[in-house]
Amino acid sequence: MGIWLKHDVITIVNAPLDSVWNTWSDLNSMPLWMSWIESVKTVDQKTSTLPDLTEWTLAANGFKFKWKAQITERIEGQKLKWESIGGLPTKGSVIFDENNEVLTTVNLSVTYELPKMIARIMEENILGKMVTNELQANIDRFKNLVEKNYMSEQSNSTNV
Repeated sequence: MGIWLKHDVITIVNAPLDSVWNTWSDLNSMPLWMSWIESVKTVDQKTSTLPDLTEWTLAANGFKFKWKAQITERIEGQKLKWESIGGLPTKGSVIFDENNEVLTTVNLSVTYELPKMIARIMEENILGKMVTNELQANIDRFKNLVEKNYMSEQSNSTNV
């Protein structure tokens, strides 16, 4: 049994909820803004937007982990919860709060079990800070991607 670590990060995106949700829902683009995620593959496509079962590959600092994730709760445009069902033990949630028509708060919570082999070579608080900082950088890249795409859409619609 390893050590469970939880990380919470937040950002406010200058874009409407629909744009934020749609970008998050595009699992194929996650490696663009999640630096440690090498790939996300659909295993089971039960819905037209977010599949219920996906296979994730994380590659960071010489380590590579694979796991399958199952969506355990989906409230369209508001909340997603997931849990791994094999491989790296992980679970998490992302909550979207519409502040107004063009501001959306994104709360990401990720919990994972640190394998014993890594726990032996790294102190929990050092790794914890590193992962939290990386998740914050990822969610900030997500924010920048959404805002760039939204501004581009707005520019294109005014030029038409």
